[in-house]
Amino acid sequence: MTHKVRVGVLFGGQSGEHEVSLVSARAIMDGLDPEKYDIIPIGITKQGRWIIAADAHARLLVQADPSKLPGGSVGATIAASTGTGDQEMDPGTLIGAGEHSPLKMLDVIFPVLHGPMGEDGTVQGLLELIGVPYVGCGVLASAVGMDKAMTKVAFSGAGLPVLPWVLVRRREWEHEPQRVLDWIESRLHYPMFVKPANLGSSVGVSKVTDRATLEQGIAEAASYDRRIIVEQGIPAREIEVSVLGNDEPEASVPGEVIPSGEWYDYAAKYLSGSSQILIPAPITLELAAQVRTLAVQAFKAIDGAGLARVDFLLNRETGDLYLNEINTMPGFTPVSMYAMMWDASGLPYTHLLDRLIDLALERHAKGRA
Repeated sequence: MTHKVRVGVLFGGQSGEHEVSLVSARAIMDGLDPEKYDIIPIGITKQGRWIIAADAHARLLVQADPSKLPGGSVGATIAASTGTGDQEMDPGTLIGAGEHSPLKMLDVIFPVLHGPMGEDGTVQGLLELIGVPYVGCGVLASAVGMDKAMTKVAFSGAGLPVLPWVLVRRREWEHEPQRVLDWIESRLHYPMFVKPANLGSSVGVSKVTDRATLEQGIAEAASYDRRIIVEQGIPAREIEVSVLGNDEPEASVPGEVIPSGEWYDYAAKYLSGSSQILIPAPITLELAAQVRTLAVQAFKAIDGAGLARVDFLLNRETGDLYLNEINTMPGFTPVSMYAMMWDASGLPYTHLLDRLIDLALERHAKGRA
């Protein structure tokens, strides 16, 4: 009998994207071929406890905020036999157990975690310490990709195009808000976008059009992070592309998002159901080739591995193309751009999951950190 690969699917987490992670994980667990894989659900509660159990997904779902669940709700995950028993523990216990850690019984882990304390190199570092292969970027790329300021520094250092931006620290904002507002207005013009440096799924992001909304936007972002990005707004089309690979990454056909609202916020991404997705993006072949080339360069600039989705802003008036963000663990929800762009490129969902697991095992075998 052929040995099945034991895949731990890790989901939940302590970030504001906990609910998105649950839906992403459900899609992945449903998409993995049961003839090839034994699926072991591993949930992380909002308090940081790890649950290794067949019903881990259902237990987290009960505690989830229904208003944040894409599509309204998701059912309980498939049952799975972990072979490890029903365990709940903290990360320190997982590390301290050494060779007896329940994670060491797995062949590979698929960390379907979005946002801080999961997508930012923290969990990747834990898995490196334990020595378990995992899907996606390593510690460095995950940390840089999560932090919007460091991402822009890396892109600029590689000679890639980014929009003008400034970094505001929460302490500066709390002590001298009017000086900070004056400083921002001296460098950028309205409209602007205000973002927490370390969140995704457009959580805490605001489009601001005057001083009053700028003040409100910074206060909102500061409630999520001590570092806030303010960047120049432009009349933009949102172009995205998926990247897949390790040392020789490839880019999918690009897609375009036409948001249901004024811009692609959390509601437009996950809740309204009326944003329009165009795959392939209605752009010229020359521009599509440029997008794919820049996406691979961006992936290499942060030393990416496994996967990432690279997001661009295309100025409607000038035609100028700018890198916006790179997402090292993009959503795998039913409305996920990442998987849909690969499907349009000839790589269907189940085969995409196979490829990601193969890349994780390949990277681990080569000892790449």
